[in-house]
Amino acid sequence: MNSVELSINGRTHRLQLDPRTTLLDALREHVHLTGTKKGCDHGQCGACTVMVNDRRINSCLTLAVMHDGDSITTIEGLGRPGQLHPMQAAFVKHDGFQCGYCTPGQICSAVGTLQEIKAGIPSHVSVDITAIQKATPDEIRERMSGNICRCGAYSNILDAIEEVAGVKA
Repeated sequence: MNSVELSINGRTHRLQLDPRTTLLDALREHVHLTGTKKGCDHGQCGACTVMVNDRRINSCLTLAVMHDGDSITTIEGLGRPGQLHPMQAAFVKHDGFQCGYCTPGQICSAVGTLQEIKAGIPSHVSVDITAIQKATPDEIRERMSGNICRCGAYSNILDAIEEVAGVKA
């Protein structure tokens, strides 16, 4: 067992974990934050997306011990009932979900997407990697391509992200 200290949603958690425990399993089974979903457990669906030190990652692909001392934000840490994060509110407004299973990962990834664009990090579809990045539909689609929605709510998800980005009213 290894001692791991994680700052999750602004609260410090000291855990004793098997070194093989993924960050996803630490969040769900040890900290009991079940908003982050286990979809494929292979990093292919994005349902487990969380923010680690303000960068989005697939929590099923990383070990919790690798994040000792890191700051982790899950869907539970973005907003609360009555005080939703703007992205959460936009997903509700635009019906950016159907069954809802992928929604926590979609929202965390969308927040990360807009942070990447704001920071000027180019994507594979960026025409000019030295230019100021913009939240175009193509940029958003490319950056969100690691998050799969089996229900096919993609157009509504795009509308929600565009609203928060200020691209579309």
